[in-house]
Amino acid sequence: MTKKTVKIALSAIALGLMASTASFAADAPIYGSQLMSKQERIEHRNKLRAAKTVEEREQVRLQHHEQMQLRAKEKGVTLPDTPPAQGAGQGRGVGPGSGMGPGRNR
Repeated sequence: MTKKTVKIALSAIALGLMASTASFAADAPIYGSQLMSKQERIEHRNKLRAAKTVEEREQVRLQHHEQMQLRAKEKGVTLPDTPPAQGAGQGRGVGPGSGMGPGRNR
């Protein structure tokens, strides 16, 4: 392959990875989603995206958690006490332990 062909192929791969990562973030689990309409899930994600700081996002999540607990109680449904973990430092994203790096020799 020529250098130009390799560059094009690598660019295509990079764009594909970025697109799949963006869609994964958009499809992250929402606490109580089974009790929400599609429109409510869209609105909740938009609120999270509009939050400018980590603290604002956490406040949106906490308010949503309380609303879903109330809705679950009204419908006689049991939800876990804690919402799913969010963010790269909590089991998703890049960092130690992710990807196909060199393993430990045992």
